[in-house]
Amino acid sequence: MDFAGLRQDIEAFSIITIYRHLNPDCDASGSQFALKQWITDNWPEKQVYALGSQSCSQGIWPVQDEADEAMIKQSLAIILDTANTERIDDGRWQKAAKTIKVDHHPNFTPFGDVLYVSPDYAAVCEILTEFFDSNPDLIFSEKTAEYAYKGLLTDTLCFRTANTTANTLRTAAILAGKGIRIPELNRELFDQTLDEYRFSSFLRANVNLLNGSLAWIKLNAETLSSHGIRAREARNFIDELGHVKEFAVWCIFTEEFKEGKMQWDGSLRSKTLPVNDLAREFNGGGHLNAAGVNHLSEEQVDELIKALDERIRANQ
Repeated sequence: MDFAGLRQDIEAFSIITIYRHLNPDCDASGSQFALKQWITDNWPEKQVYALGSQSCSQGIWPVQDEADEAMIKQSLAIILDTANTERIDDGRWQKAAKTIKVDHHPNFTPFGDVLYVSPDYAAVCEILTEFFDSNPDLIFSEKTAEYAYKGLLTDTLCFRTANTTANTLRTAAILAGKGIRIPELNRELFDQTLDEYRFSSFLRANVNLLNGSLAWIKLNAETLSSHGIRAREARNFIDELGHVKEFAVWCIFTEEFKEGKMQWDGSLRSKTLPVNDLAREFNGGGHLNAAGVNHLSEEQVDELIKALDERIRANQ
């Protein structure tokens, strides 16, 4: 990717605000905190704020920063890992003096003054690692590399996704070369508590199957409460359904009280079939084989399950 101008923009501003999407995953948080760490390592005099009201539930992350509107108006806003403006976790980015979008989702909704977007990358952490590495005169610390590694590893499902490329693995090698604690980070990200282990067993025992190829489960608010787990945390267990040879598509849907009513969100995954186009029809989007949907009624969830089943049948 051509990063011409990105370093110059960062150097030009004394205040930088960094944003990412709602319900952040490790690539969103990893890219956000990696970029903040890299900037503060190299320009300690700059004011850098990692903004957002929510935090990633997988792994250990710093506390989100706070910035007032006056600061934001003077800032360079960098929005990471977010395909459309509705998904940005802090709408004040629009008040910034200049905005930059860095993303690896299909660019169906361009926004920002400058865009660094390519779906050829498996993660935004891959993009940023390449950017950091293209500036050999600047500090690329172990801490920056650890944040980026967590995003890269999880967004590729441990390098198992179809968009894992030779460049992705070269990126991982660059990060490993910074002395990161790979075994410790892997345990941080993937070790489960006993309660989480039991919840995983519940998911496996209660998964629904359509024609042996579509696996799905709907977790209503009562079920989530009985397991002591929040909706977005439950959806993080999507990979627990992804290791069955017969499953072409697998989904987790969760119910939650939001905006004055009960609504359903969902995580969709597939081995080869596209799911992001169907997700866009149901208030969502994402990657070809990994997408999410939001703010659905239970009837819409059932419609989506039917549409996924029809896609599988059409491709058998």
